Amino acid sequence: MTALSSPKPAERLLETAGRLFPIRGIRAVGIDQIIAEAGVAKASLYQAFGSKDALVVAYLERQDAADRAVYRAAVTGLTDPAGRVLLSFDLAMAAARRRSYRGCLFLNAATEFPDPGHPVAEAVEAHRAWMRARWAEALAGRGVERAALVERVQVLYDGGVAGAKAARSTAPIALGREMARELLAG
Repeated sequence: MTALSSPKPAERLLETAGRLFPIRGIRAVGIDQIIAEAGVAKASLYQAFGSKDALVVAYLERQDAADRAVYRAAVTGLTDPAGRVLLSFDLAMAAARRRSYRGCLFLNAATEFPDPGHPVAEAVEAHRAWMRARWAEALAGRGVERAALVERVQVLYDGGVAGAKAARSTAPIALGREMARELLAG
């Protein structure tokens, strides 16, 4: 690879973070390891992001954008409201397998950054709010019960995703999906 086609330092830092954070945990990965594995100077981290926390936010925002794109592509042409909601469970099962059951990147980050005012927690909440908005949008015809349904689906989704990490299986997500299907059918 020539210098002209080599990814810029910021991109290499994000790629490295995206590889290391899900495997080891965000707080367990030090700046020095990220810099060394990205093959950049320490100044590059601070020029591009300003801090490790800002790199974490950028990593989460990148994942959020990827998740949104996958959802948009998968939901295209799907008109069944329940099917649009349940699609999130299907995508979570695929992601759990792809990530070797290391857990939801956003729930993991929420665990590592519990302060709701922290920029990382805000990035996590932005992703979760987007998901809830998609479910609420899908259930638009359900009237006043829509908000309660979305809250229940969120609990089933979160429980399934967290359970998949502990069980190292998609079975908890599949069970959450089935429970959500029953809830939405009622």
